[in-house]
This record gives sequence, structure tokens and C-alpha cells, in this order.
Amino acid sequence: MSNMKFDKLPESTRIVVAMSGGVDSSTAAALMVEQGYEVIGITLQLYNHGQAVGRANSCCAGQDIHDARRVADKLGIPHYVLDYESRFKEQVIEDFAASYLAGETPIPCIRCNQTVKFHDLLGRARELGADALITGHYVRRVDGTQGPELHRARDDAKDQSYFLFATTPEQLEFLRFPLGGMDKAETRDHAERFQLPVADKPESQDICFVPNGSYTGIVEKLHPGAADPGDIVDLDGMVIGSHQGIIHFTVGQRRGLGIAGPEPLYVIRVDPETRRVVAGPKAVLMKTRFQVGEINWLGDGQSPETGLAMAVKVRSTTEPVAASIESLIDGEAVIVMAEPQPGIAPGQACVFYDGDRVLGGGWIKREAAVR
Repeated sequence: MSNMKFDKLPESTRIVVAMSGGVDSSTAAALMVEQGYEVIGITLQLYNHGQAVGRANSCCAGQDIHDARRVADKLGIPHYVLDYESRFKEQVIEDFAASYLAGETPIPCIRCNQTVKFHDLLGRARELGADALITGHYVRRVDGTQGPELHRARDDAKDQSYFLFATTPEQLEFLRFPLGGMDKAETRDHAERFQLPVADKPESQDICFVPNGSYTGIVEKLHPGAADPGDIVDLDGMVIGSHQGIIHFTVGQRRGLGIAGPEPLYVIRVDPETRRVVAGPKAVLMKTRFQVGEINWLGDGQSPETGLAMAVKVRSTTEPVAASIESLIDGEAVIVMAEPQPGIAPGQACVFYDGDRVLGGGWIKREAAVR
């Protein structure tokens, strides 16, 4: 387990645990109780599950809150539910929909960590007099020579560092991740040892507010007309097909174009102004240079430097590849990769690594998709 390293005895250390009702955060809470800390569990009500799936009184989100409460009762700790639904809708769901309308491929989990969890919830934990906020993320916080550092989890298969690149140095000071040194099997073993009621609960694979996997319905509900039809064009602008809304397409996508030809076609870019989807061969997707904005820096010093050699991840499911910063102006950088990579999609995150250490990252900008 990752070392918590507080400068007070556990019984004099108050911590808040973000409890989602799943096995990871529940186990994190149990480990903290076992070590003697004063633990407060907080669960966030983020969205109306019944509205999300189109069924009134649907109980899944309510079930998660119920499970978190059951775990808190089992552990004998106070548990509070905070209604963050309006903040979540404004800062995460509406941002998610707007990104799709702009022809981008959003990652709402990062925005949620960046806003609701590590800003709003972290602030509430401070108000409660807590010394730290604990989460069940699989990532490691390591004490470095210049302060705490963010590192990849020991278990590569569970590593969530890509989704936490926007964590600021100030937030990292206050955060702890007790599961970062474990794999999932160890977490399950601990949950069974503690006899937690969620020990066998399966993991959710969906975006939390899109539990049925149909994100287009969410976008259309917020922005009627988002599914307006348009043209599919080739690289020369010739119309080769039609579509039922740009929200159905992301850069690098192959399925759903419905166009037969001598070679497979992929989405090269999405143009929201003309409602056009540009399709072409996979070779056109291969890029070595792209631009990132909203850079968050977790490395040494105040900011990254031009020429910095590092590795980058441009999708959560890919491995880091060698790259460097070609230029850096006003918080935006041009990244150059040693080898061309496919499907560098605007709206996705580009996360910087030095070995296992997360140096920060930024958001891939639309200019990256221009041929």
C-alpha cells in the first residue's frame, strides 16, 4: 500500500474518503480505518440516473449511494452524501456535449477529476478540517526532492494516471492514493478480508452518466439539432456519403461510415461548421506533430521547457511513445513524436511521462486534425 506519510499520529489525523460505492474506494476507506485514522466518507450525487437511461425511478445511481452507506456502516464511520448534480451537469456533462458538437472527442472522467472531485470536493474536505482527501484511484503519490510527485500505478493494467494529469501540485499535496501499489486482485482480497458488502461488486465499464453507452442521446437532449444530417466527403471535398449527425463520429473511427470502397475508410476529421465528416485511408491518420493547450505541469520547475524529451500518451489505451516539446508559447505546446501515431483526436488528453512519473499534460487542440 502507498505510504500515507502524515506528520501526525493516525488517531490525530482526519481524512475524507471519496466513496463511490465501488470496491476500490470502499477498500481505501477500510484500509484507512484499519490504520487508525479518523475517517469521514463522502459520496457525491452527480446525476439523475433515471433521466440518463430514460426510465423514471431507475435505481443504479441510488444503489451506488446505498452501497457506499452500507460500507460506511460496516466500518463505523460517518457518511455524507453531497448533492453536486448541478455542478456536475455544468462542469462535466455540458462540457462533454459541447466537445462533441465542436467535433472533438471528450474525456469526461478527466474533467470530473479536474473540477467536481479535486476542486469542489477537495475544498469541502478542507472545510471539514481534513488533513487529506483519499480516493480509490490506481496511481501513486511519491515524495520527491521538490515535493510530491504523481507516478503510474504499480499495476499497468489498472493504472489511471492518464485520467489524473490535470491534478495540480497544490491538489497533489492534499491527495493520497492507498491503492496505487496494488493490483485489482489484492484490492478484492482486502475487501473480502474486511467483509465489505461490495467485495464482489463488478466494475462499471461505462461513463457514469451514460450507463447504457448511448452518449448521443445525452448530447441531443442538451442540444436539439445536434444530430442534423450532413455529408461525408473524401480528402478532396467530394461527397461520398451522408450521415445523421457529427456527434456519431470521432477521429480515427472506422465503423459507421457505411461506405464501401477499395480500401477501408476512417474518420480523418470532423468539421462542425459545415457538418462534414472527412474520410480517408488510415495512412492519413498518422501524425507526428500536434498542438496541446491548457497545459498542467507536474514536473520540476515552474513549467516545461522547449526541447524537453519525454514520453506521451495520446489515448488512455495506448502506451507512452517517445516525444519532445518543439515550441511552447502562452501555455500551449507543439509536441513532436519520434514515430507517427494514428488517431490523434482533438479533445483527447496528451499526458507527459518521464518513466513512471507523470510530468503533466494538456488537451489536444483541433489544429492537430488539420491535414
